[in-house]
Amino acid sequence: MAFQQKKTGNRSRWRRKNSRARKDNLRFIPLGGLGEIGKNMFALEYDRDIIVVDAGLMFPEDEMLGIDFVIPDTSYLEKNRDRVRAFVITHGHEDHIGALPFVLPKIDVPVYGTALTIGLIEHKLEEAVPSYRRDLREIHAGELIEIGVFKIKPFAVCHSIPDGVGLAIDTPLGVVLHTGDIKLDTTPVDGRLTDFSAISEASRKGVILMLSDSTNVEKEGFTPSESIIGKTLENLFRANRTKRIVLSAFASNLHRIQQIINTASKFNRKITFLGRSMVGNVEIASRLGYLQLDEKMVVPATDIDRLPPNKLVILTTGSQGEPFSGLVLMSRGQHRNISLGSSDVVAVFATPVPGNEKMVSNTINHLFKCGCEVIYEKDRDIHVSGHASREELKILINMVKPEYFVPVHGEYRHLVRHAQLAQEVGIPGKNIFLLEKGEVLSITSKMARVLPKVDSGGVLVDGMVLGELEGSAMRERRSLSEDGAMVVSLVIDGSGRLVSPPVFESRGFIHMEDAHTLREELADAVQRLVNEEKKRKGGIREDSLKMRLMGRMGEVLRKYGRSRPIIIILINWIEK
Repeated sequence: MAFQQKKTGNRSRWRRKNSRARKDNLRFIPLGGLGEIGKNMFALEYDRDIIVVDAGLMFPEDEMLGIDFVIPDTSYLEKNRDRVRAFVITHGHEDHIGALPFVLPKIDVPVYGTALTIGLIEHKLEEAVPSYRRDLREIHAGELIEIGVFKIKPFAVCHSIPDGVGLAIDTPLGVVLHTGDIKLDTTPVDGRLTDFSAISEASRKGVILMLSDSTNVEKEGFTPSESIIGKTLENLFRANRTKRIVLSAFASNLHRIQQIINTASKFNRKITFLGRSMVGNVEIASRLGYLQLDEKMVVPATDIDRLPPNKLVILTTGSQGEPFSGLVLMSRGQHRNISLGSSDVVAVFATPVPGNEKMVSNTINHLFKCGCEVIYEKDRDIHVSGHASREELKILINMVKPEYFVPVHGEYRHLVRHAQLAQEVGIPGKNIFLLEKGEVLSITSKMARVLPKVDSGGVLVDGMVLGELEGSAMRERRSLSEDGAMVVSLVIDGSGRLVSPPVFESRGFIHMEDAHTLREELADAVQRLVNEEKKRKGGIREDSLKMRLMGRMGEVLRKYGRSRPIIIILINWIEK
């Protein structure tokens, strides 16, 4: 490929100068969102100033057992917290704000965002870290914000959530234009168009670096308008006048929620909102004026049974098959307020996020088992994307005409396709950089080059507990899932003698009550090893005994199968 993929420059010289930022050197540092869907975050650095754009989360991969989500590794920002001036957030989706409760208290700087975005962040921080005193600052599309050496002008963009912005960031070397999550919808539900004039103005100033959303680069043509969902909803309501209608959608897709509210009103139906995020987002958006909702239409979940089926719409979370979401609980017959049956029609107004396909498929199968009609096919116009397709991306690149181009927000194949597309529309291959997380794009007035990586990657979140991606907890979970665990309990007296035979318990391995020969061989191996340790000078040392027991038991277990369970040794010491 002709565009830049390899790191260049003198690594040792870079390390010597890494302790200080250089003037006439703009650095773009992606900490997430490249080579993956979600976890969007990058830093821009010039001289002593760093700004951070977005701080999102990502759904866990299949092998991340028990993990709730993944957030970016912010070690680099924490090491340089004295130079970090602010977070600037483009919009309120979880893949752009979800990491803030975890990373913001560590760095403790102001957060800038539009009114809805700030409202969603405020709610999230209040729930997760109520004691943290945050500094949230509202901005508006078209206004100029100065943060250190950076002069930032947000501009309106269409996306699947209101109040999203792209960023034109004026730096001493030129403008960095970040599209944010964008589409060129000419008939948006809220009438808020992508601001072409702001993009053109940035282009006239001279865009030194363009960062562009790659999510839909594989899709030909133009992304359909969100407004087509309105017709789909009307057809659905009209065809199911006698049934209760259950709809599942992203809780953040307020444009879609507004269209559902409008259609329910038109067909004289009440509406019930289910799911913590759905209820929370609707309340925030209504309070801030982003949703037009007559409170008389809303029915609490506890009063659902008081209405006939043909007078109610239920709007719930669960379009991604999340295990404890409203739709999934209904599909399994475990929801405390709703039981689905033949008098219900369920429509899933979303497509699976990459990695969630199996969970969504399982949920749909369970819905069919409930006896209700299920609508989920893509060809029924039940979902449109919030991201620009190929022709829109070409238009954006031609409008901006950047000196350097970096595709962002997408899996690696998306970044490659976007780089190829940029080259097709005239960006020289040597000026297109295909980066990975942590790689540093250094731009001066004369050249751009890729420098060695800073600390980057992912941090696993289990509840509100953080752990490194490749940490011991994750390795243990993988081992437990594959091989199970065995626990041996010993009681040893002060003379180093086993008071009673060892007790073995296993989980996810061989059931010990059915493995008499194995039990006997393990017990014999443990007894002999304890006797050996007792004879050593200085007597039994617990740490040495445990290490040797693990090795000896492993040797015995390998004779009975290929699995090697995690071995846990418990020793109780008693007086003579």
